[in-house]
Amino acid sequence: MTTAVTDRLTVRDARAEVLRRAERRLGELLADERARWSGVDERGAVPVDTVTSLVDAGGKRLRPAFCVTGYLAAGGDPDDPAVADAASAIELVHTGALLHDDVLDASDTRRGAPAAHVRHATVHAERGWRGESRRYGEGVALISGVLAMLYADRLTRDLPPSARDVWGEMVTEIQIGQHLDVAVAAEGVIAPELSRWIAICKSGRYSITRPLLLGAALAGRPDLTAAFEEYGERLGLAFQLRDDLIGTFGDSTVAGKPVGLDLGQHKMTLLLAEAAERDQQVRLLVNRPEWDTAALLDLLGESRTRIEERIDALVERAGAALDQAAIEPVWREELSEMALEVAYRDR
Repeated sequence: MTTAVTDRLTVRDARAEVLRRAERRLGELLADERARWSGVDERGAVPVDTVTSLVDAGGKRLRPAFCVTGYLAAGGDPDDPAVADAASAIELVHTGALLHDDVLDASDTRRGAPAAHVRHATVHAERGWRGESRRYGEGVALISGVLAMLYADRLTRDLPPSARDVWGEMVTEIQIGQHLDVAVAAEGVIAPELSRWIAICKSGRYSITRPLLLGAALAGRPDLTAAFEEYGERLGLAFQLRDDLIGTFGDSTVAGKPVGLDLGQHKMTLLLAEAAERDQQVRLLVNRPEWDTAALLDLLGESRTRIEERIDALVERAGAALDQAAIEPVWREELSEMALEVAYRDR
């Protein structure tokens, strides 16, 4: 996009229009797929409906917003359909990851409603079908998650090679980060650097850095890689620390998902790993076979001020990284504002 964008209102209008097109693209794809597979058998539409239900439940649309912002800040043409496809695809990847996360984390709710695996297990039980209801529900959720990611890949298959490279890195990091998250919890590993890497890979990087880089790649601006990476890595850590605080101390009615699950499942979150590194009492508690979650909560509560100060510093460093980005000042201001929204959210 040529530099006709000179004020914040125009910036936000331009992004909002691209995001509206992405939403339409997403809705049309899922509606077409439902019609296709229900024509074979109504059961064939169940995974499509599961994906659609989670997409329609809302969410922050954080990742598509960063993708479109990166693209427009890099001078991309807002009328190019490729950016709407990429934004839609990122939301589908996120949807697939959430469906899988809820199974792995045994989370009963998502976005204020029963999680997909719970909903399908309930249907199985109520209808008296054969086999184990839990396994059926988890199976439907896992299949639906894979389907969402396949749809995402379909939307991005014609992207230019540089954008496909970013895409490939993103989807690989999510899976490796997710496995390491499970493995570290199972083995009781206390390693803040590893927990930091997991947080960046399975959450921060795919939420912020990769969407930004994907947008810049689509616009043909590899020169923005270094600045966007530094901004994204700093803000990604702040994002995950906020996520850990919400998951530990938040209000489930606001968050739209259960809080306190991570401690109950021995998850070595970044918040907990850093506390264990600093505090011998925390370290002793997490080294026990069974965790005293009440005692851990008390100790973690004492470190909340320190974590808030860390988030403040990360947000400031993320903003400073934009000083080296060859983008219009209005986009620098917008990315700085987005950093505040991400780091100080309540859900």
